[in-house]
Amino acid sequence: MSNSSSITQFLLLAFADTRELQLLHSGLFLGIYLAALLGNGLIIAAIACDHHLHTPMYFFLLNLSLLDLGCISTTLPKSMANSLWDTRAISYLGCAAQVFLFVLFISAEYFLLTVMAYDRYIAICKPLHYGTLLGSRSCVHMAAAAWGSGILTALLHTANTFSIALCQGNALDQFFCEIPQILKLACSDPDYLREVAVIVVSVFVDLWCFVFIVLSYVQIFRAVLRISSEQGRLKAFSTCLPHLAVVSLFLSTAIFAYLKPPSISSPSLNLLVAVLYSVLPPAVNPLIYGVRNQELKDAIRKVISQTHFKQR
Repeated sequence: MSNSSSITQFLLLAFADTRELQLLHSGLFLGIYLAALLGNGLIIAAIACDHHLHTPMYFFLLNLSLLDLGCISTTLPKSMANSLWDTRAISYLGCAAQVFLFVLFISAEYFLLTVMAYDRYIAICKPLHYGTLLGSRSCVHMAAAAWGSGILTALLHTANTFSIALCQGNALDQFFCEIPQILKLACSDPDYLREVAVIVVSVFVDLWCFVFIVLSYVQIFRAVLRISSEQGRLKAFSTCLPHLAVVSLFLSTAIFAYLKPPSISSPSLNLLVAVLYSVLPPAVNPLIYGVRNQELKDAIRKVISQTHFKQR
């Protein structure tokens, strides 16, 4: 019986068999990747360079953009390279690194979105205490906690997943290394149950974060509806809608990816859903935050104009 130590590489699921479609897929992913790099990069540069944006909300947004860049950079470049070189292979260590980084960025992003819900709750429900509860040190601690929780989650999942004996081949039904697909290759082994236990614990933590976000927004909506002026209500809502949209996009795609009925599951659908939850949010989040935020748009224009002026 072979085990994981005898596997030197995994075979990822290809998007297309013909050369023309492979090049089309690579070009499409390149366009999405460059758009994500540009959008998130502009947000990071704008927040870092404009002192007017050195507030808790924008500090957390900067961290969100960093996580989005990390997430999309973990999956797309390898997929594009495989299509260009007409191969499906990824090394064993490369697969382990991909699992670790993807779980790190996805987990840290979810924890950060929970922190951002708390930020909006304090800003709207307890505005007089905003500066006290969300001082610079508190913000750094909360962001560090989100990153640290992501690292710990990634270490646990990666260590457990790659300690499992694998005897069902090395072909994965996904375009990147994903834990559920690797577990399908497992033999009957106690280590498999250990990883399942870690997944169950992670689900409970995720549910707690979800409940916290929901309760925060219940309190936010109650507070906003008590505002007497319509203009005040719209202004309060406008500061929450981008975060609410990002959370909804993140959770809806992830929930459908992992909780869809087995009866409708197929390799092509799994591939499409994986693109939706791993590629779409990092590419779309800059648009969600930038479209209605005049402060951020002004800061981005300033960064672009300064860059253009230096080049001249």
